[in-house]
This record gives sequence, C-alpha cells and structure tokens, in this order.
Amino acid sequence: MKVSEIRPDEYDRAAEVWEASVRATHDFVSDADIEIFRPLVRKGFGQIQHLAGLRDDEGVLVGFAGVEDGKLEMLFLDPAVRGQGGGRLLLHHALTAFGAQTLDVNEQNPQAIGFYLHNGFKVTGRSALDGMGKPYPLLHLTYAAD
Repeated sequence: MKVSEIRPDEYDRAAEVWEASVRATHDFVSDADIEIFRPLVRKGFGQIQHLAGLRDDEGVLVGFAGVEDGKLEMLFLDPAVRGQGGGRLLLHHALTAFGAQTLDVNEQNPQAIGFYLHNGFKVTGRSALDGMGKPYPLLHLTYAAD
C-alpha cells in the first residue's frame, strides 16, 4: 500500500470508502444520519486543506485522510484492508506531511480510540455532541508522542 494524492475524479470512490468504513465501525450512527452526512463528506473532499489517499497494490483507493489547520478531520479505510497497516501509513502521513496534531474521535468507537491512543495521542477533552449537534459524543485528542 502507498499514500498519494486523491484526484477530484476519485471523490465518489472516497465517499464509498467513507460509507463502508462508517457502516463497519460506527454501529451507533443511524442510516438516516449516514444519508445526511454522505453529501457533506463528498463535498468536504474538495474543501479540505490536505487530503491523501491510500492505494492498494493495484492503485485502487482503499482509504484516505484529511487535515485542516493541524487537525485530522478524517481518516477512513475500506473494511477489507483494516488491520494491514494502512491506517498507520495514513496517520503517519497526516502527522509528518500535513502537520496534524489534534483530532476528534467518536466516544462510541472504541477501536478508533484504541488506534489513536496506541499511536501517540492522548485524550485532552470531551464534548457531549458532535460538530453538527448530534448526540454522538466526541473525545478530543492531541498528539503527544515521546
């Protein structure tokens, strides 16, 4: 797997990856909310400051990460490639190439929390609602590697 730019003609594929990832890891998010979030996520690809894609050996987009002003705003993987090191590759790229230092993660997503804590982040705060005012509590994390 390798990290590279995402082209605008790949945004639809990135949105498919996002939805598959959310459905596999965010069992607390309703179908109705996925329908609300999908166009916002798709639109966000063209607006985020830094966006990188993860590609498999055939060059197919299987994940992505996006950073805005030092905050990791998105990191999602196709469920078929989870556990193969792609998340670490994207996170490392977000930290080193894009300067990510903070992120928010859903409190109801223990796998993601464990991933970020294992990779040098520390919990620095909590919000009861997500950025859209939905009842999906967020943990605020800051990179604190030694």
